[in-house]
Order: sequence, then structure tokens, then C-alpha cells
Amino acid sequence: MTQDPIPVLSLPIAEIDPDALIRDRTRLNEEALAELMISIANTGLRQPIEVWAFPEPFESLRYGLISGARRLTACQRLGHTHVPAFLRTPKSIPEAVAAMIAENDVREDLSPWERGRILNRSVQSEMFGTLDEALKALHRGASSQKQSRLRSFAKVVQEFDGKLITPEDLTIRQMERIALALKLDFAPLIYAAFAELRPKTMAEQWEVLMPILREAEQYFREPEPVTSPSRPRRFIQPRPDLRVRRELTPQGWRLNFSGPEATGMLMESLMDEIERLVGK
Repeated sequence: MTQDPIPVLSLPIAEIDPDALIRDRTRLNEEALAELMISIANTGLRQPIEVWAFPEPFESLRYGLISGARRLTACQRLGHTHVPAFLRTPKSIPEAVAAMIAENDVREDLSPWERGRILNRSVQSEMFGTLDEALKALHRGASSQKQSRLRSFAKVVQEFDGKLITPEDLTIRQMERIALALKLDFAPLIYAAFAELRPKTMAEQWEVLMPILREAEQYFREPEPVTSPSRPRRFIQPRPDLRVRRELTPQGWRLNFSGPEATGMLMESLMDEIERLVGK
């Protein structure tokens, strides 16, 4: 016996809440959205959105969006009042979120930052108790390798959410490099570098990150001897207005001094002290 196909409904857009779920997509690609709008204007919406009905209407809203945020937005911008939709009956909100993620996984157009963000938000909203619970529920079919990668993305988001500029532009490889630095406790050094250099774009932030990530990767390959729990030291603040951090460059090591007390006179004294310590 074959199941009857799910009917496509024409639902009022004004009755659909696009933010009923925690969304995995943090922004819409305007170029792709414009292409979708042209397609809808010419041939109509080929793939209906997916919604579920609220047990009780909330103000004028009767449905929650499961998948199809771009399609819904495109129809709104075109001035449509109704949108084709499949009415789903998820058993729970987590199941609806899992369905949304599954659809986007098929298209593979989410950034690694967005993938980590939805995991974090699902824990913060108390949908799940732990990150591992969220991973198991929202990525049931994922291999252990993929789950490990997603876990590392979520930890990067947890640490740097609100501190990176347009992090959705980061590639998988870039996120993995930041995750390694985070695992090796390089976060304080990253914060110190950002505070010192004050990058204003993602490109500038990445330029600041590069020497720190290189150092983290070298340390991962060849760990420095640990003579005490506080070693190796990568950042110190010997005085309130003086900060010192070390930086690995392709040519060797560099010490960066910043703050109001990083004066020429202090540099002269330090040069004398370095000469005394390592000179002949």
C-alpha cells in the first residue's frame, strides 16, 4: 500500500513565524536570494517550504517555519501574500530543528561557523543539556569524525561569538586551525593581540591570527618543555599599562610591547638587559 502524498497548502505568509525555531543560518546570501527571486517570479516556487501548526495561535501567527527561510523571504520581497507549504507534524521542537539541519546538510551551503552556532544555541536555550546531547539529536547519522569536527566548531563559536567580524566567512580549514589553537589554550594570546592591534575587518583579524595559529601548530607538532604549570608563557602584563606578547614569524620570534609604558626609554633598558643575558 502506498502512502497518499502530502498535500501542498497555500498559507498566508503573515501567519508564519520565521523565527519560531533557532535558525542555523545567520545571514542570507543576497546574490543567491536575488537569483531565487528571479526564478520564483518566472516559474513560481518549485519547492514548498515546511511548517508546523502551533497548538494555539500566537497573536496573528499560526505556523512555525521548519525549513525554507530563503524561499519565504524571497516570496515576501516579491510581494506574495501566500506561499506553498508542506504542513509537518514534528513530535518535538528538537525534532523540527533536526529536520531543518538535515535539509541544509543536503545542500551543504551552511558555513562551519553557522553549524557550530546552532549547536551552541540549542544548548543555551536548554533544548539540550549538553553539547554531546545536541550532536546526537541533531546529527544522528554523522560519523564520529564529523561529530568531532562539529564539536570543535561549536567550541570556537562558544569562545569567540561576538568577537570575530563576519565569522560566517571562515572556511572549514580556518575554523579547524582556530579550534586547535583554542584546544592548546591560545585564547588569551588571541584576545591580547586583538586588544593591541584592534583589527576592524575579518581580513585584518585573520592577519592578526596567523602568527598565533602558526605558533599553536608548531607547539602541537613539537611541544615545548613544560618546566612549570605556567610555562610556556606567551603573554604577560608586568604592569597595568604594559603588555608583552611573543609572536612566531617565518623569520623567528618577536616580542611585542604595547601600552602607555612601552616607551623608547624602556626599550633601551630592555635592549641592555637582553645584551647582558644572551650576549658574549
